[in-house]
Amino acid sequence: MAGNIKGKRARRGQGEWRLLLAKFSASGLGVPAFCRSEGFSEASFYRWRARLSDVVDRGDVVVQESAASFVDLGALNSRSSLGLRLDLKLDLGDGVVLHLVRS
Repeated sequence: MAGNIKGKRARRGQGEWRLLLAKFSASGLGVPAFCRSEGFSEASFYRWRARLSDVVDRGDVVVQESAASFVDLGALNSRSSLGLRLDLKLDLGDGVVLHLVRS
């Protein structure tokens, strides 16, 4: 990562900030402690987090969002379904449809 070069701080690029935001979410640290450990200000952290619009704060976790997100619907086991029929259709685009049926 970037550091001090002859008394001046080197600039971090967008890619480095994306990595730092991912590292923050995995660190379990609060923003102040993480910023101190990485050597940059909280203001820089918040500014870059806002600038990178596909990074969203969800409580204590920073989640990387994309156009297509995974949605976990939980496990389908015999206790939760109680023998109910499952009929699921997913439109994958370009005329492709995934159809799942469990009786």
